Amino acid sequence: MSTREVSAMIKQGFISDQTLSFSPSRTTATPSRLYSPSSSPPPASTQQSHPQLTESIRHSHAQPTHHPTLFEMMSQEQIHETNKPIKSQSRIFKLLSDFRNPKGPGNGLSYVELGPGDVRLTVVGKDGFRVCMDVHKKILAEKSRFFAEKLARKDKENREILHTVEISECDDVEVYVETVVLMYCEDLKKRLLGEDLDRVLALLKVSAAVMFDTGIMSCLEHLEAVPWSEDDEEKVISVLSELDLQDSAAEVLQRLTSEPSTSTRADDIFLKLLSGVLQAKDDKARREMKTVISRLLKEDASGYDNVSKDTLYSLCHRCLSSLILCLSEATGIDDSRRDRGVLMAEIAREADNLHWIVDILIDKKICDEFVKVWADQKELAILHSKIPTMYRHEISRITAQLCIAIGRGLILVPKDTRSSLLSTWLEALYEDFGWMKRACRSVDRKLVEDGLSQTILTLPLLQQQAILLNWFDRFLNKGADCPNIQKAFEIWWRRAFIRQYSAEQDSSHLQITVCDYPK
Repeated sequence: MSTREVSAMIKQGFISDQTLSFSPSRTTATPSRLYSPSSSPPPASTQQSHPQLTESIRHSHAQPTHHPTLFEMMSQEQIHETNKPIKSQSRIFKLLSDFRNPKGPGNGLSYVELGPGDVRLTVVGKDGFRVCMDVHKKILAEKSRFFAEKLARKDKENREILHTVEISECDDVEVYVETVVLMYCEDLKKRLLGEDLDRVLALLKVSAAVMFDTGIMSCLEHLEAVPWSEDDEEKVISVLSELDLQDSAAEVLQRLTSEPSTSTRADDIFLKLLSGVLQAKDDKARREMKTVISRLLKEDASGYDNVSKDTLYSLCHRCLSSLILCLSEATGIDDSRRDRGVLMAEIAREADNLHWIVDILIDKKICDEFVKVWADQKELAILHSKIPTMYRHEISRITAQLCIAIGRGLILVPKDTRSSLLSTWLEALYEDFGWMKRACRSVDRKLVEDGLSQTILTLPLLQQQAILLNWFDRFLNKGADCPNIQKAFEIWWRRAFIRQYSAEQDSSHLQITVCDYPK
């Protein structure tokens, strides 16, 4: 350490001075070695692992006038301490410097006005790093119930005695030192301004350990006022649960908890949110919030339970009614007097809304009823056929969506429902497929073709035949504008001819032999 640094420490009072040292004529209490209030004392063998510390206490008995200075303590530890970060020691030095000379009004009680310290407090870390402070019994006893209890002893003649207190096995010496410094601070709220959340949580833990009630409340008030990240939330919950501060921490946790809500109340909130998205006037904002809500619902499968089936199906029927109304207006108004852009936007908007709700139904695994509802939309299908493809192709995305889910096994419905679905909407899907590929960037052609193929192949063989022969003729005439379900056609072919023929050949050679054996 340089001469300049030593001089600075002498000026700050960290190196022994006659005006602050303990007088031999004063009564000295037996040094109290306290383990960190937040940790359990180590076994007896642990004390043997710190011979230097034990020797220091015995030396205090023999020569009560000698008190190792902070400089001596830190210099001795520096020889053995190679893992302690230099930055931590620098911060501790600054803490003690500010402690002796608080800057500005309200930052702390004047150390000079309080007079010489009457308690030698030593804080020792688990790694052996130690810091000594001359502090005042009056302050410690007033601020901390822990210290008030430990420093309440008097000698046989009922005289005040000089206390030497050591707190050992501390997780973080710096935090303990700062907590003691905070006991001298008049404005804790101001002192904590700018501190990061991890630091405040550490101070809260130590304040709770030493029963520093003002420190506890100041830390809680700070936590209640500052913003948290999602990672911070986990830390706050963990620390407050560990400390079990009960009502004191309730206000801090209000941003994370609320009154237990009934399922009806939660369902009302979801209905309001989903309805708001469906009715949004700004298309960009509507798309963004659809993405956000869908992602949040998928993050936790249990979150879906908060949205009732009745709520989702009521929204589906609302979207269907709006879609029918749009198509009815489109067929009943002279196209020359109707803005095509507005018409396309309205139909696309309602179809996209319905597509979004159906996607939630599929994820929630309650979409089977909607397949029946969609298959029964004969009126909508007729209106759909009367409108130019460029206006209506978004509607066929819903049919494609259902076929993909059925093909993946995500929706299980009877064969009559599957057959009715294709009977009502397959022709429309064929007609709109070319526009869907070109105009809808979200449509995956291969995914639609595979889903349609698998759905067709779940039907009875004769229905497969009727659908695929119809597709064969259409594909030859339309080419790329028609879904390419060649894979389904090949499987049907093998089922209808090759495998059936092989089965007949095999059955002709089937022999069954029955043998009777005597008992």
